[in-house]
Amino acid sequence: MSTQKVSDIIIEVLEQAGVQRCYGIVGDTLNHVTDSMSKSKIEWIHVRHEEVGGFAAGTDALLSGHLTACAGSCGPGSLHFINGLYESHRNRAPVILIASQISTEMAGFIDFPQYVDFKSVYAKNSVFCEEITQPSQARHIMSMACQAALTKRGVAVVIVPANISEASAEAGLPFVPRQTHPDILPSQFELKQIVELISQHQKIGIYAGAGCEDAHDQLVAFAEKLKAPVAHTSRAKDFVEYDNPYNMGMTGIFGNKAGYHTLMDCDLLILLGADFAWAQYYPSHAKILQIDIDPTHLGRRHPITLGAVGKISSTLNALLPLLETRQERAFLDHCLELKHHSDETRHKEERVGKDGLIHPQYLVSLLNRYADQDAIFFGDGGSPMVWVLRHIDVNGKRRTFTSLLHGTMANAMPQALGAQKAFPKRQIIALCGDGGLAMLLGDLLTTIQEKLPIKIVVFNNSSLNFVELEQKVEGMLDHYTDLVNPDFGKLASVIGLHGQTVTHGAGLEQAVEQFLKHDGPALLDVHTNPMELVMPPDPNLNQVSSTSLYAIKALMSGRVDDVKNLLVNNFIK
Repeated sequence: MSTQKVSDIIIEVLEQAGVQRCYGIVGDTLNHVTDSMSKSKIEWIHVRHEEVGGFAAGTDALLSGHLTACAGSCGPGSLHFINGLYESHRNRAPVILIASQISTEMAGFIDFPQYVDFKSVYAKNSVFCEEITQPSQARHIMSMACQAALTKRGVAVVIVPANISEASAEAGLPFVPRQTHPDILPSQFELKQIVELISQHQKIGIYAGAGCEDAHDQLVAFAEKLKAPVAHTSRAKDFVEYDNPYNMGMTGIFGNKAGYHTLMDCDLLILLGADFAWAQYYPSHAKILQIDIDPTHLGRRHPITLGAVGKISSTLNALLPLLETRQERAFLDHCLELKHHSDETRHKEERVGKDGLIHPQYLVSLLNRYADQDAIFFGDGGSPMVWVLRHIDVNGKRRTFTSLLHGTMANAMPQALGAQKAFPKRQIIALCGDGGLAMLLGDLLTTIQEKLPIKIVVFNNSSLNFVELEQKVEGMLDHYTDLVNPDFGKLASVIGLHGQTVTHGAGLEQAVEQFLKHDGPALLDVHTNPMELVMPPDPNLNQVSSTSLYAIKALMSGRVDDVKNLLVNNFIK
């Protein structure tokens, strides 16, 4: 009977599953796997920290639609992927991690150096996590892992001991990974229930989530039939916002008044592929209809009146012929008026500051103006994600990504690396916090080694700005948020990127335009207003009073300049 080396089987199955790229760092227990990979068509991307590989692989998979791989050495190597892969798993990105392990005779029972029980580490943030303990299992486990990642949409982990990877396996059953694309619809009875519930209400609001990814035209037609305003979650921005006369924007802390009142003032709220977590932003008095592809999402964030399981595009296609076109649009027109005022407020925020002050909103408005029409934007967790979501316009070709489900810092630059690998001809822009970029600064070297022309904008406010804001809103003095930063522009230049630092508003527009046109990786370090406030659409009395309490405490502690700058930089400059 013919035999095949296990590491060759692993690579063969990855290729069968459509893997084109693998992110990681080589190491002794991984050597047989990387040797087999070097003979394949899979491209190895050498990152400087495995966490970066986890972020990059997830974004590559989300954007390309292909299963993407990571691979690491035993112990700390494969352990370092954890945060990047947590982010990727929560984003439902099809990623497979090959976590190499020390040889089986040394693993587990004698606390051997570098042994880590990867199964206990990764079991809860994966759709599949198994170890190949016998060479004969390799093809079966690898096929099931790839299939799980593709069909369940998440991270699969295969643990491969070093001695297993170099062993040979006899030819067994010809398992291969399979992927299907079922169309899921509510039953005819459920469709009739939905139509009946809709017919009983006049002030209908629609809340569209990421489940509307392929349902833009159906959503607009649905809103047109019902004369209903459409608010959307942050993750649905790219799919809902453009070419949509019913779009009201977001709600929640990142949103505006139009989006907020669409939800709060309706008498029937229709959730379409939305799994928004914050119950305080759901209406307390309205009936709620929820349609989602995942039955576990129904009613898990807020009690609902009626729920149905279905793919949003297909479900709307089935519903549209059953609905009558409405003429009454008073609620819609009221929300449109609020949207007009919200847009005016946004444009006022995108102003050139006085005395050289650079407001982050102005910086992002320049990026929005001069970026390519199919650019992909990434915002670090913290204040950069707010400015991306509020001040970047999408058009059906642009994409925006922030860490909304995992809420991590340091995501933007690593994710931009993965996006550039997936789409080498598109403009990729990472909007990084100074704290976030510093966490994984070493992978600026990856832009040079892998020849990735990403554009990195640093929001340099010398603080963990979003945390500082959270402390102030809770009425606390800000503590331990200050950062002593280098000149990131000069630092980038030393590494080999085009680097530039801007500390004054004069000339910023020209700097942004030239920066985006640079042929190669580039970093623009911009010193932004350190006292910039992120205003929610509905600042409540507690938030206002707590911020006032912060101001009183700051004055009593002798921090007069802090209070002065907070007021002057936000309301005068």
